[in-house]
Amino acid sequence: VQLQASGGGLVQAGESLRLSCAASGFALDYYVIGWFRQAPGKEREGVSCISSSGGMTDYADSVKGRFTISRDNAKNTVYLQMDDTKPEDTAVYYCAAALPIQFIISIDEHDYGIWGQGTQVTVSS
Repeated sequence: VQLQASGGGLVQAGESLRLSCAASGFALDYYVIGWFRQAPGKEREGVSCISSSGGMTDYADSVKGRFTISRDNAKNTVYLQMDDTKPEDTAVYYCAAALPIQFIISIDEHDYGIWGQGTQVTVSS
């Protein structure tokens, strides 16, 4: 059971980046998926999440209108499209999975039990 986040890199402010979160060893269909990030010296924060069906999404206020989460259950992958990036988006980005037992979606990291390794996103000004 593993999640693999990828797609990070160095971009200039205003440019776009697409992160991917691929699952291996289990099917993502039944899971809520969240994206989280941790900047140097800061606590990890929720960025976005998507319900198992893809019908519901949520975003942190700081990324609303700029980031878009989506999923392709056939490819067992969830994406985070990052547009109009800002230097404050610089962080290590993590994806995580949770079974929707007591919630449909959640942006609270404590609700997630399966975590992938992070991918570094750096936005230069």
